[in-house]
Amino acid sequence: MIRFPQFHIALKSLVLVFSIILLSSCGASRNRVVTTKKAQNRFEKTSEDYNFTPNAAPESKVATNIVKTAKKFEGVKYKFGGTDKKGMDCSGLIFVSFLEEGVKLPRTSRDMSYRGTRLYLKEVTIGDLLFFETNKNRKVINHVGLVVDVNKNGIQFIHSSTSSGVIISSLSESYWYNNFVMARRVI
Repeated sequence: MIRFPQFHIALKSLVLVFSIILLSSCGASRNRVVTTKKAQNRFEKTSEDYNFTPNAAPESKVATNIVKTAKKFEGVKYKFGGTDKKGMDCSGLIFVSFLEEGVKLPRTSRDMSYRGTRLYLKEVTIGDLLFFETNKNRKVINHVGLVVDVNKNGIQFIHSSTSSGVIISSLSESYWYNNFVMARRVI
């Protein structure tokens, strides 16, 4: 039997590179992102971030269609790196929903957080993105949700959680409120 040690080394290297790419899908990087218009420190928030007047009107028909697409995935289980009805991660849900309307976004939540215009919560409307930092040991954006409603009870967003899959949550829930970093408009 002929052995090819170079092949085994190349295969191991390929597996390592593929694993690194998968692990970065929800923003596993240490790059910093400014969280507020006034903030110099990425984690500094101002009172403006949490004060808002409900304005549920979407910015455009495109935003409405993106939300409709995202809602079609409600109930789909969580799958790291997933982008279809078999399973989705948070950035996969956003990526697919925007792509359906011809809006190409980066694949990771961290990279998405560099796009568009930074918003105060009082400016958020349907179709905007909310970014979170859910791992306090790593100060990076690693979660994203899509605003589906803004009303007197707060801001509702659709996202894919590791425990429940694609669901709609409220920013007024203490977990999401405490881990919120910023909102952005990309369309």
